[in-house]
Amino acid sequence: MTSSREKILSSVKANQPALKPLPQLELPVDVNLDPVENFTLIATNIGSRVFPVSSFDEIKEAIAKLFLPGRIVSSFTELADIAEIRLTDPDPHSLNDVNLAVLQAELGVAENGALWLPEDKMMQRILPFICQHLALVVSKKDIVRNMHEAYQILGNRNPGFGAFIAGPSKTADIEQSLVLGAHGPRSMTVFLID
Repeated sequence: MTSSREKILSSVKANQPALKPLPQLELPVDVNLDPVENFTLIATNIGSRVFPVSSFDEIKEAIAKLFLPGRIVSSFTELADIAEIRLTDPDPHSLNDVNLAVLQAELGVAENGALWLPEDKMMQRILPFICQHLALVVSKKDIVRNMHEAYQILGNRNPGFGAFIAGPSKTADIEQSLVLGAHGPRSMTVFLID
């Protein structure tokens, strides 16, 4: 005797629509929009600070001006004189006092101001989310126009874990008032390097 559940599942299986191929998306590319300019505009509008730089010395100068003294962690050996570049304690709780994390983004997306940060660039999976301030460095040549282009570049790579990060942490759930730094970094700085 078949159960009601089996009858329903059998009926659903017998009445499936015919499979159709996925559509080929031919996205119009607006040749008039410069990806770096558009990225800068969108990222700024969502709360990030964006600085074009040509060297790590310029990044150091900006860090000295923008951030109060505190613990700085970075994945860049070029910043070894101002930041910890190796994490010796594997316990994520040891990062609870990080004031600034400076990490390398793999690519940026002009349409939404997001930056792709795979786990192998995070140093520790929790770091970009637990620090008080987050700074991501991305090459200008790695800014793409939209998410479709980003996913074409990322393809079928399996980084294990990664995140598109756009702007500082924010929420407007509480009394419909925008709060920055609600559940993650209070600020996001993007260094667009040549």
